[in-house]
Amino acid sequence: MTYWPSVVVATPAHSGLAGPLTYRSEQPLAAGNLVRVPLGAREVLGIVWSCPSDPPADCSEEQLRPVSAVLDGLMPLGDGWRQLVAFAARYYQRGLGEMALSVLPPALRDLDNTQLARRLKRLAKVNGSAACPETPVSRPQASAEQQQVLDALGTLDRPALLYGSTGSGKTEVYLRATEQVLQDDPAAQVLVLVPEINLTPQLEERFRQRFEPRHGSAALVSLHSGMTPAQRLQAWLAAHAGTARIVLGTRMAIFASLPGLRLIVVDEEHDPSYKSQEGARYSARDLAVYRAKVESDRGPHPCRVILGSATPSLESWHAAEQGRYRRLAMPGRIGGGELPRLRLVDMNHQPKGATLSPPLLAAMEERIARGEQCLVLLNRRGYAPVLSCDACAWKSQCPHCSAFQVFHKLDRTLRCHHCGFTRRVPRACPDCGNLDIAPIGRGTEQIEEQLAGLLSQAVRPDGTPARVARMDADTTRTKGSLEQQLQALHEGEVDVLVGTQMVAKGHDFRRITLVAGLNVDAALFASDYRAPERLFALLMQAAGRAGRDAGHSGHSEMWVQTWHPTHPLFAALKKHDYPAFAAEQLAEREAAAMPPFGYQALLRADARTQDAAQAYLNGVADAAADLPGRDEVTLYPAVPLPIQRVANVERAQMLVESHSRQALQRFLWAWQPLLLQGRSLPEARGLIRFAVDVDPLAV
Repeated sequence: MTYWPSVVVATPAHSGLAGPLTYRSEQPLAAGNLVRVPLGAREVLGIVWSCPSDPPADCSEEQLRPVSAVLDGLMPLGDGWRQLVAFAARYYQRGLGEMALSVLPPALRDLDNTQLARRLKRLAKVNGSAACPETPVSRPQASAEQQQVLDALGTLDRPALLYGSTGSGKTEVYLRATEQVLQDDPAAQVLVLVPEINLTPQLEERFRQRFEPRHGSAALVSLHSGMTPAQRLQAWLAAHAGTARIVLGTRMAIFASLPGLRLIVVDEEHDPSYKSQEGARYSARDLAVYRAKVESDRGPHPCRVILGSATPSLESWHAAEQGRYRRLAMPGRIGGGELPRLRLVDMNHQPKGATLSPPLLAAMEERIARGEQCLVLLNRRGYAPVLSCDACAWKSQCPHCSAFQVFHKLDRTLRCHHCGFTRRVPRACPDCGNLDIAPIGRGTEQIEEQLAGLLSQAVRPDGTPARVARMDADTTRTKGSLEQQLQALHEGEVDVLVGTQMVAKGHDFRRITLVAGLNVDAALFASDYRAPERLFALLMQAAGRAGRDAGHSGHSEMWVQTWHPTHPLFAALKKHDYPAFAAEQLAEREAAAMPPFGYQALLRADARTQDAAQAYLNGVADAAADLPGRDEVTLYPAVPLPIQRVANVERAQMLVESHSRQALQRFLWAWQPLLLQGRSLPEARGLIRFAVDVDPLAV
């Protein structure tokens, strides 16, 4: 008997083949089976979406190509996983096959049955050797606030927004909630999401200490882009088989195949890193809420989701205000520690040209003398953002981007942080030959150098000089470097740590009592309406690194250098009053019909010229005049992106707004055929690609 499986393959939406393709098979195939099928001259991996026994009416049997092979060593991908992928593809305006295949491990796409069997055998061997008898594990006593939250989680009927101050013990809540789920159901699985790879080592260590003695080392796997293809495949197979009880990962892990999923934790749920900015631009936080609902509707056991943060996103806070989420608060710190006091340094009253104010330096010396640690936050890596010539106004412009190359003094290079182009620092100005070219602005590399000089007389309690270190994307590039730097900080080998935002969230630094924020004013008056929210969250999170040890919390401080000390944001920050800040921001957003009170999408176009990119956008906007629901959306004129050229590609965008999420989605789907046809517009010649970004984070 012949069957006619519908198979999704990796075809992008703009190819015109966004849906499943029909093939021929001599055996019935289950939905979710992985198969190898011919596509053009290639053989590719596909996923069976359905397998009817009736032939399609629009083509003959001879026209359909047979399935080449079935990867029968793997159980089919579950209904819940396929429903999640289908929703993500539909909501974020991507091809179904593009979405489904892009979230599978890359190494899986090239395997045949023999190779797959070898890896499954290896996985079984690892699981067998890792098994161990149940071992009791010591754990700290839960605080009253933690216990109240855990009791509420047991009866939860909607997503939980865990609003806990920094140092309140949110991680212990995650651990105990995970423990309860695994105890109640021997087949249950838990997914824990973190915003960035650098947060995984510390959290993984906490989870391993708690669960490895009882469940074995194979019960927990990590899943993120920093792993090798072989490691990612092994972790994915363990999760898919159900042998990995806990999966810890970044946003990509939301698409892990977890047949026994019962709990999803999204730590630091406010973090913009949960929104992908390339390819399928999905939000892992929002998909976590959707996936929990799907899993709860499908099975006999509920799947709960916990969104945790000291500074929740305004979207989540608003959802809790409306009652769609249940807000669970933990305002106190473990051990009764106090939140750090805010000290605003008015830079208008400091010495001209001072990067670090004298009072701040004096406070740092005092901390170092007591054996305490300091954290200096500057969200800009490199030595200086730009090199400049005073004689002719030359600047270190990237030849391939509309951005400046950043000066890195350590290796004497100019690097573009957008396209990666690197060159040596010129000995003289390339335009006029002037030898006096100088850096403008400051990055973490320069602050580290200046602090080493300014604190050269500061001494530790043992009489040794103070030690300054830096942690950013440059110093943590090599494998294992992040773990080494964190270990050095925890062991007290570093007195002052200079870093970007990567050091401001999630880390448990016990001896830091002073945090300083430099150059924070850039976000106060930015054109992006989300900038104040991001700045407030960053400063609150950074402040939370101080005073986490109750013995030091009484004199922990957050110093912020600013030219605008009377700005309302600092008034809320001084009181650690996130609810007041959120209320003010939500009122402004409501008045302007901005998210979460309005809904947005961006249509982006990349082309060889800016004219072609904008011509394409304006052309497809004109063509949409008669689409159903056009009167419910607003299309703004095309404009260049803030950085309009990257790697010699010109970029433009068009904002689409609506008062209704459903109306926006209906319009975008009706618009898709016109977006494909728009590539043939004569004035859009030179168009390279287009993409739709639903719920964008940067407008």
